[in-house]
Amino acid sequence: MDSLQEESRHSGIQYKQLQFNCLCYYWQQQAHLKDSTMRSLQRTRHELAAYLQARRARLLPQDVGLPGGGRRRTPGLRREEVAALAGVGLTWYTWLEQGRDIGVSSAFLDKLAEVLKLDAAERRHLFLLAHARPPAEEGKTFCVVPPLVRRLLHELAHPAYVLNLRWDVLAFNAHADALFGFGAHAAARRNLLWLLFTDPLLRQRLVGWEEQAPLMLSSFRRDYARATQEADIHALAEELEKVSPEFKLWWRRHDVHAPCEGVRHLDVDGAQLAYEHTSLTIDADRHLRLVVYARQAQE
Repeated sequence: MDSLQEESRHSGIQYKQLQFNCLCYYWQQQAHLKDSTMRSLQRTRHELAAYLQARRARLLPQDVGLPGGGRRRTPGLRREEVAALAGVGLTWYTWLEQGRDIGVSSAFLDKLAEVLKLDAAERRHLFLLAHARPPAEEGKTFCVVPPLVRRLLHELAHPAYVLNLRWDVLAFNAHADALFGFGAHAAARRNLLWLLFTDPLLRQRLVGWEEQAPLMLSSFRRDYARATQEADIHALAEELEKVSPEFKLWWRRHDVHAPCEGVRHLDVDGAQLAYEHTSLTIDADRHLRLVVYARQAQE
């Protein structure tokens, strides 16, 4: 009995020691993580400070509607001028340029970007440094494909086409036309989502249309959310609800799916062929992407 009690007591001590060791390890890891995070934030704040100083230095007073002339010890605008134009106190703005740990709102960053005459890329960089995320932007359904992209598109040996957020087919090569028949439709109706639900050829071409169509629709939902301020994308959805019972049913499920690649089986002259497909962003600012299909390699 005594030996059993001694063994039990010893096991209890070992268990408590194990608990203590685990807790020590946990807090060491937490401290290391916190220290690493603090160093990363400090580097980012210093980068933000240097960025603001550089953007301020490139502007002249007359660039922002202030009188020029007079001697300046440093090039560009003064801190007090930027602070006044941005509607904040000099001390607060000075802290920001010194890399101090202060919070800034999106509204202030927008105003600061305006004062410093930042373009879209520079504004995005400002938000990434200050908030670690890009600014919220209203998606726009751009409809112009750069000439170089068109040339590259036609040089591809595989079916390929260019989409915007509304899924308008803005450009396509001969291989894509042979596969999907885009050229048979007027430009105003050359929309992938519209054709997916109204074109008998595309419905027949997609093997397992009943499974593929709702998946593609749920992928469109992601782009729809980025362009909800545009009337054209709402009009497309409303019109499809009127002409397609399947679209109306699946659209109201609010499913969201974001595949960038996969395999689709297409019915080509009675043969079911497997095509790998992928989507490549070719112009992030205009939300244009290139979709490419390639025959799946035979194993």
